[in-house]
Amino acid sequence: MLKQTFSNPLLSGFYPDPSICRVEDDYYLVTSSFVYFPGLPIFHSKDLVHWEQIGHGIHRPDQLDYKNCETSEGLWAPSIRYHNGTFYIINTFVSRGREADRDNYIITAQDPAGPWSDPVFVKGADGIDSSLFFDDDGSVWYTGNYISDQKLYKGHHGIYLNELDPLTFQFKGKRSIIWDGNSSHSKWIEAPHIYKKDGWYYLMTAEGGTFCNHSVMMARSRTIDGDYEICPRNPIVTHRHLSLLNEISVVGHADIVTTQNGEWWMVLLGVRPYKGFHYNLGRETFMIPIVWSEDGWPMPDTENGLVHKEERLPDLPSFYCPFTDSNDNFDSDSLSMIWNMIHPPQRDFYSLTKRRGCLRLSLEPEVIQEICNPSFIGRRQQHKVFMASAAMEFTPENDLEEAGIVLIQDNRYNLVFVKTFRNNRAVLQLHRTENGVRTLIKELPLENTGRLCLSVQGRCETYAFFYGPNEHELKLFAEDIDAALLSSTVNEGFTGVYIGMYASSNKSVSTNYADFDWFHYTGKDI
Repeated sequence: MLKQTFSNPLLSGFYPDPSICRVEDDYYLVTSSFVYFPGLPIFHSKDLVHWEQIGHGIHRPDQLDYKNCETSEGLWAPSIRYHNGTFYIINTFVSRGREADRDNYIITAQDPAGPWSDPVFVKGADGIDSSLFFDDDGSVWYTGNYISDQKLYKGHHGIYLNELDPLTFQFKGKRSIIWDGNSSHSKWIEAPHIYKKDGWYYLMTAEGGTFCNHSVMMARSRTIDGDYEICPRNPIVTHRHLSLLNEISVVGHADIVTTQNGEWWMVLLGVRPYKGFHYNLGRETFMIPIVWSEDGWPMPDTENGLVHKEERLPDLPSFYCPFTDSNDNFDSDSLSMIWNMIHPPQRDFYSLTKRRGCLRLSLEPEVIQEICNPSFIGRRQQHKVFMASAAMEFTPENDLEEAGIVLIQDNRYNLVFVKTFRNNRAVLQLHRTENGVRTLIKELPLENTGRLCLSVQGRCETYAFFYGPNEHELKLFAEDIDAALLSSTVNEGFTGVYIGMYASSNKSVSTNYADFDWFHYTGKDI
């Protein structure tokens, strides 16, 4: 008998702030990526359940200058829309500090897989979480959040609306304030989207911040810039009243779509916490059905109004998308879309062709404990229970050279498992970086200086590290390493853990390199 439910999250691991649109019977979804490059991952589906990544919105280093973005800056909260043959992504770019002025830009494409255009920045567009709405009369509208000048309370934000010139993507006419948090006592209003249904303009927002009070709110008006009526049942979706250790927590920041069969579905972010309210996977993409009540307001069409791990299937034909192999033998001339680097590359620090069948990382002066573009290629941790392994060939020439695997939440919080050189011999080291301070946990001389397999296993609350000549002869190196070091609540960040391959000459000049023959990842949900 065919399964009649799907499992949340739709996208496991660090895929926050989902935005969705439909073109006939095709669905497209984009999420935030912050400092990682390529940025703004784009997915395609036909059944809303099985998603295939088809590209990135930011895929050329010259599209944006990440400058000195720390890990939780960069690309925030994109929105994807389609109109008259063109796809649009509008996005907030944060490059001068989390609380500094933000830049909002638009990119376009005829094919959502790309290529995407260079960004067009909307002059005067302050705030975050911008979104586009194409009205029936051909007008184009920009919505975004702003920090109220009144600042009547902490988190006093609101939502503004401005018409856009459809050719230049610049403001025309006056800005309208369509939701001032003071009138609804809402804190940190953000993530606005406008929809039109049955003669109403519906404005959906997030509220309460991105932590335990996160939620989805709704308002409506008969005119797009009119007086918006606040939904009397707000928040329409939240888990703020549940235990923080509920299996799904911190739900909010949503977007909705109607299917060709007339169903409505909401994608939104959430987290899967563990003991002490920690979550290493970051904020993930979930989905629930919604229904419109008799009084014209949307509400969750679930058993109890909550987001569940198991939910009924959409009424859509099943979609079989290509299976993404979590093991990479580096046989291609280009990296799989699962891989990212920190910041767009400033030079050619990796190669898939200098040694066929291997990923070669040059030893670069940059270190992963700084805000920079290090010699690092990584992927998301997507499961609480997982194993990630890599086979490496590397001969360090001095005690500044190191290469291996890294688990990183940001430059201030990470675990570095590397082969290096000390006292005239090769050694294996595990380092812990906490609040920017790197500390050696353990060091072990290596008898075999040739091919080395490095592995890390996660068991929800702890990590364990292994090594050996191959993946079938692994020895325990260190265990019970507290995973909370890499929790998003510890670094107060917006991302999740990345696991990947790393090589550094620690501020020195080097022509050395490390070759990675393969990288394997496997995980399971609990």
